[in-house]
Parts: sequence; C-alpha cells; structure tokens
Amino acid sequence: MNFKVMIKSAGVGLAFFCMVGHAHASNIMVNSAAPFAEGASVREAVKLECQLGTKLPSFIKEFSVKEGVDVELTSNPLDKVKGKALFLEITHVHASGGGAFSGPKSVSVAGKLLENGKVISRFTATRYSGGGMFGGFKGTCSIAGRCVKTLGSDIVKWLKNPVNEAHLGDS
Repeated sequence: MNFKVMIKSAGVGLAFFCMVGHAHASNIMVNSAAPFAEGASVREAVKLECQLGTKLPSFIKEFSVKEGVDVELTSNPLDKVKGKALFLEITHVHASGGGAFSGPKSVSVAGKLLENGKVISRFTATRYSGGGMFGGFKGTCSIAGRCVKTLGSDIVKWLKNPVNEAHLGDS
C-alpha cells in the first residue's frame, strides 16, 4: 500500500470517528417514563389504565427519528446527565370516562431542557382531541393517547429550536 493511500485512509477513519463522537455528544436524554407532576389533576383510572407516562417518551423517540433529532430514552436520573437531557412531567389530564361521548380529552405537559444538570429552556404544552374520525368508537385512553402522540411531535419540533418559555400545541 502506498503512503498517500494510507494517509487518506487514516484521514477518512479519523473523520468518521469524529462524526460518531459528535453524534453521541449531541444525544438528548429523555426520561423513559414521564411522571405525573405533584398535584396534577388526573383521574386515578387514567393514571392506572392509559399508560400516558410511557407513551409520551415513546412517541418523542418515534418522531425524533423522523425529524433527525438524536433522542435516547433512559430510566436514570436526568440531573446527573452530562450533556443535554429533557425532563418531562404530565401536569394535567382531562379525560372523563365514556370515550368520545363524555366530550373532548386533553393532556398538558411541562418540560425542562437541561445541559449538564442546569435548566437552559422550558416549555408547556397542551393538546385536545375529540377522537378524530370514528371518535365515537374510541375509548378514553385511546383519545388521550392521540393527545400524547401529537404532543410527542410538538416536543420534538421544539427540541430542534428550544425557545425558552414556549407554549406548544393548543396551550
């Protein structure tokens, strides 16, 4: 192998290593289960049955892939994360039993973007849904899940440009 080819190969390898290192450094860690905020107004049945706390981070991860945002879910405490971390809390859920027949549902969340344990940006977000097409055939958890799915999309878009004190969705 001639010397010029070896130098070029080493340069390409070094460039790849730097890109991989950079991609890892730009990860945004997100809590894998968003807790309900202290004092959050949420029916106990919704807390137990709808799994909104795990659905929200999952939707954020799903939409992050589509939007090119590097998100990783973790169950570790976020205040100790080196780099960026997004802490989420569900602050309010309006979801009366009875599916679409008991009226529209809404979910509200608050988020804090941390960098090396310090808050650098915050948002609040709310989404409402009546169930969409064939909403009359959907249950309460399904409709609240639609709210959470849309919130996941809203939050990922915010992560691309995290304006402080932003109000996302219908809030």
